[in-house]
Amino acid sequence: MDARDTMLRLLRSHRDGFSLEQPFYTDPDFFRLDMEMIWYRDWLFVGHDCELAKPGQYFTVQVGAYPVVLVRDQGGRIRAFHNACRHRGSRVCSAQKGTSARLVCPYHQWTYDLDGSLLFARQMADGFDKTQYGLKPVACESVGGYIFICLADQPADFAPFRALMEPYFLPHRLADAKIAFESTIIEKGNWKLVWENNRECYHCVANHPELCKTFPEAPNVTGVAGADSDPEMVAHWAKCEAAGLEAKFRIDPAGQFRATRAPLLRDAVSYTMTGRRAVKRGLSDQVTADRIGALMLYHYPTTWNHVLIDHAVTFRVLPISATETAVTTKWLVHKDAVEGVDYDLAELTHVWTETNDQDRRIVEENAFGIQSPSYEPGPYSEMHEGGVIQFVDWYTRFMEPRLAEGSKPRLRVA
Repeated sequence: MDARDTMLRLLRSHRDGFSLEQPFYTDPDFFRLDMEMIWYRDWLFVGHDCELAKPGQYFTVQVGAYPVVLVRDQGGRIRAFHNACRHRGSRVCSAQKGTSARLVCPYHQWTYDLDGSLLFARQMADGFDKTQYGLKPVACESVGGYIFICLADQPADFAPFRALMEPYFLPHRLADAKIAFESTIIEKGNWKLVWENNRECYHCVANHPELCKTFPEAPNVTGVAGADSDPEMVAHWAKCEAAGLEAKFRIDPAGQFRATRAPLLRDAVSYTMTGRRAVKRGLSDQVTADRIGALMLYHYPTTWNHVLIDHAVTFRVLPISATETAVTTKWLVHKDAVEGVDYDLAELTHVWTETNDQDRRIVEENAFGIQSPSYEPGPYSEMHEGGVIQFVDWYTRFMEPRLAEGSKPRLRVA
């Protein structure tokens, strides 16, 4: 039995409310199937519009086997391309980010315009048609200051996500913000373990002393049920909506993405050790209401987010192998906020820098234990781990039909 059939069998026998079987977290062949069935087919968050503020600015990202470059062209459009020269396949842009009037392959200097068209290929034969050798495009969409790509030849409809996200995010004007700081850590665990850890705060009180000063541990904050029956949450939604901010819990019917606002603890307005603002200047001049709490978004499989009155913290998940995952965190502030005047960088980043490192250790210990031959799936807490159950349900529902479709025998054509 090959890996596809084995995975399909295990998904069909998966027990609701329990973690997955060991191969889902450890097996390279299962990881390959995850990449093929999800990561190479679905919309992935890769970065922010403000990182490509001017024509010629670019950044690169690696999604599994695919190197991709994103650039703003001369007309102001954000584009994505496979980062492979059409000559002999060399990576065109090797830097993580930069600015260039043209994209020039360092190998033989084939030169591409910012729209991907081939401008120059030296000493090619007569009759060589440059128009046939532009960089291969990757589907790219921008919404609310966030850039998503899809590697599939026929991407899924992006419109439902845009419709849900825009009302929540547009007032915060993240497209006009700036990155105050970013960091990437490598967690030695499967990408699904990273997500499972993120989808609950059952572990928070024992592991996140900094975050717990401001972030509520209530399961209806990280989960997908119970918020509309929580008086504090409902009152917070009403307050935010009276200020013109979309706030109520909304979730995609398939469970892939959701957005909501939640109050912070007591009088806290930001993720700092005191609960006070980390940035004197508000994130958006359009949002002036006080104590708006945190706007939270997740979109499987790549991102979760917290947008506050003074800054935003965004997270990007990218799998490296069956047992390694890169998590990139970016802190966004108002474009005119000045470090050392409007904010202290150490104070701004302290809570999530500590929390990220704590989560890294948690995921790695989880992954270490799952390697044991004695491991077997365990029950999630229905009270505290509803968000984890929802993530695993989404994963199994996404994977099973795609695997089943691919495992159907092909009819031989005579």
